Amino acid sequence: MFYEFALEHAWLIPLLPAIAFVIIGMITRAYGKLSALIAVCMSTISFLLSAGVTYAVVNNGITVEMPFVQKLSWMHIGSVDISMGVLIDPLTAMMLIVVSTVSLLVQIYSCGYMKGDPGYGRFFSFLSLFAASMLGLVLAVNFLQMYVFWELVGLCSYLLIGFYYYKISAREAAKKAFMTTRVGDFGLLLGILLLQINFGTLDFMALKEIIPAHIMSAGTGLMTIIALLIFVGPIGKSGQFPLHVWLPDAMEGPTPVSALIHAATMVVAGVYLVGRAFFMFNELPTVMNVIAWVGGFTAFFAASIAFTQTAIKRILAYSTISQLGYMMLALGVGSLTASFFHLMTHAFFKALLFLCAGAVMHAMADEANIFKMGGLRKKMPITFATMSIGVLAIAGIPPFAGFFSKDEILVAAASVSTPLYLLGTLTAFMTAFYMARLLFVTFFGRPASEESFEHAHEVSWFMLVPLIVLGALAVVSGLWGHVCGFGEWVRFGAPHEAGIDMAIAVSSTILSLIAFGIAYNIYVAKNWSSDAIAEKCGILYKLSYNKFYIDEIYAALIKVAVDGVAKVFYWIDIYIVDGIINGLANLVGGLSNMLSKAENGQAQHYAGFFVCGVVILVAYSLYYLAVMGGAF
Repeated sequence: MFYEFALEHAWLIPLLPAIAFVIIGMITRAYGKLSALIAVCMSTISFLLSAGVTYAVVNNGITVEMPFVQKLSWMHIGSVDISMGVLIDPLTAMMLIVVSTVSLLVQIYSCGYMKGDPGYGRFFSFLSLFAASMLGLVLAVNFLQMYVFWELVGLCSYLLIGFYYYKISAREAAKKAFMTTRVGDFGLLLGILLLQINFGTLDFMALKEIIPAHIMSAGTGLMTIIALLIFVGPIGKSGQFPLHVWLPDAMEGPTPVSALIHAATMVVAGVYLVGRAFFMFNELPTVMNVIAWVGGFTAFFAASIAFTQTAIKRILAYSTISQLGYMMLALGVGSLTASFFHLMTHAFFKALLFLCAGAVMHAMADEANIFKMGGLRKKMPITFATMSIGVLAIAGIPPFAGFFSKDEILVAAASVSTPLYLLGTLTAFMTAFYMARLLFVTFFGRPASEESFEHAHEVSWFMLVPLIVLGALAVVSGLWGHVCGFGEWVRFGAPHEAGIDMAIAVSSTILSLIAFGIAYNIYVAKNWSSDAIAEKCGILYKLSYNKFYIDEIYAALIKVAVDGVAKVFYWIDIYIVDGIINGLANLVGGLSNMLSKAENGQAQHYAGFFVCGVVILVAYSLYYLAVMGGAF
């Protein structure tokens, strides 16, 4: 049976895109269409294998308590034995489907979007490696194997964000992403090392048994430190405050890259890590509070910035940061089901939104400012329809996907913390407003430029087909998860029974509809002036528009703190370290000069020194005898 083959050969899922990367990079890079064909074919096979694995998980009784594990010894150093392999449970299966589906659709979309680009083949090689890295991370059987793929994901983001390397802005954005996430990765690495030192293993299944027992006997002190260090990694990778600053600048890469980063690969890697190691975090109340409040604050903070942004992809970028905050909030309040349900639905509608944004920019000669668009629904009806679905989904309007997953998060938050629930509800209102603003300004009203409007056109079917498929998934994935018992499948602990809290669902939906009404009155009906509102908001508008000056604060800190510390260490290096070394060298040189005068090669001098030495020894001997004689 195919599904049995897929389960036994799940290691092929990341290997096939990796092979595509090697073939394209070393052989076919100059042949763009052939490179695209190889990448799409390999991704298609990976998707089919992922579907087979999912079918096997559902029908073979594979659960979170009894996963399917294959592993072999990777390296053996002293008493340390490191394995590599695959760990397949419902969480893995869901992630495989999401990553492989979005990756395949993005690659098909890219066939049309990147047409004519001189780096066509190179682009598909990088996309293939990106997909392979994320799929390998999902299948990892231990922390070290996950960390290897974790870093490969970071490398791919650097390569793809800086794809247009001849642009200074792209190069700087790639470096910013790479260096910012390194901060988080350093904390993650320290946490992994402490796990190995204290428990002698990094295997997920072994740690799942060891850590709860350790906490029962030794308390939470050590594990709290380890868990917080590990959580620093997801803060960087999943764009949580304060390491979120790289994600908006990642828009410098081609739009398909943005869709892949924001929907199914890099940014969800952090959420997945917390979910995979939930057996550890769930035992530590302090860490869970940190995760919940970091997520809740990030969701609100990013939404408040998205309110005032004008670049279409930047609005979506801050939306991603906010939605990732939602996922972390759900994990922090103890609901792995709600977090990963939203991860799945978000992957579909966020990929849809980014690809629609790419279609709009493609039709508008790469114009990104939404206020230079307008009236595009007449020129791009399919793109308008699919983007409307994505906006309704992320705004949580029933029966679209985001309604069901957002409701799960709000219910989970309400059961634990009223402030977190209110923060999540307010963020939902803000999300509906700024997404309605994006939709209305871009597709309604009068075009800002008649010339650009005349040249606007619907994109090719290579780009439209993925939009239609993702649009369908943005409609049905939430309802499917609700009806088919997502919580009985992807969970931690007891199965989660599907249900809708009508009070929370109705109130959040009404707030979203109010937000749509406000946006319509401002940007379509023009009953209220957006400029007048911005002027009344004063400093709040300025702070939001300038992203609360976080980048400027970091620049100042680097200049004052980092440069200042560097100058101190430079002085220490020059005047203390080098001073000691130079002083010793001068001392040795001076002594050698003194001794060299004694070693002049003249026999009479040597004889004189010899006689002086004899006289000194005789005198000392006589003195010693006199003293000793007196003593006796």
